[in-house]
Amino acid sequence: MKRLLFIGDIFAGPGRSAVIGSLADIVKNEKIDFVIAQGENLAGGIGITEKTAKELFDAGVDCITAGNHVWRHKEIYAYIDKEPRLLRPANYPPGAPGAGYGVYEKNGIKIAVVNLEGRVFLDCVEDPFRISGSIITEVKEQTRNIFIDFHAEATSEKRALFFHLAGSITALVGTHTHVPTADEQIQDGTAYITDVGMAGVSDSVIGVEKELIIKNYLTALPQKFRPAKGEAVINTVIIEFDEVTGKASSIARKNF
Repeated sequence: MKRLLFIGDIFAGPGRSAVIGSLADIVKNEKIDFVIAQGENLAGGIGITEKTAKELFDAGVDCITAGNHVWRHKEIYAYIDKEPRLLRPANYPPGAPGAGYGVYEKNGIKIAVVNLEGRVFLDCVEDPFRISGSIITEVKEQTRNIFIDFHAEATSEKRALFFHLAGSITALVGTHTHVPTADEQIQDGTAYITDVGMAGVSDSVIGVEKELIIKNYLTALPQKFRPAKGEAVINTVIIEFDEVTGKASSIARKNF
């Protein structure tokens, strides 16, 4: 059996620092074989840059997934084209820079990582239900160990895609809302959770200074959101799976 660590949305400097400072010990103590991190909010709480991505890779992250904020910083266009460990949602239209999935080899095992974005309450991208099927067919020629980060807003869309793909992939984990859910489960060898949560300051509103969010709701006036300061928590899930069959045997929430 192998163990994969998935880190929820890493939010700005506090989340980034927490992951960088803790990851080596987490990997050692939890006997982790592969690390995926959701990184679309690495740079200042929105978007990702070459510098922030490299900091995570240097810390031991094997693959970074993204989402609807991935294009915030223009410098990422060139970097994502040359860095195969950094993914953007696979269901962006043809012509978008970078790749939406990749197959990686570490410790003698091959792991496929697929990044998808939801369509409910988000940008109008290609259908993740149809695109996921063609991707799975392709990567299964190389490995049965297939992990999907479904970056989506609606819980119904996330659960529907899980049931649609159950039995054909190792795991589907939800990201985007920054709030961990307590619905981890396994069906037909596929592990699932609606949202992993975030790596960021817990005394906040999804990583942002709570006073700014409250003022926005009270006045309906736009605010310049700033990342909250304070102690950061790292929300993760650890998935155990059989590297030959690609079937998951357990999924557990764990905070660091």
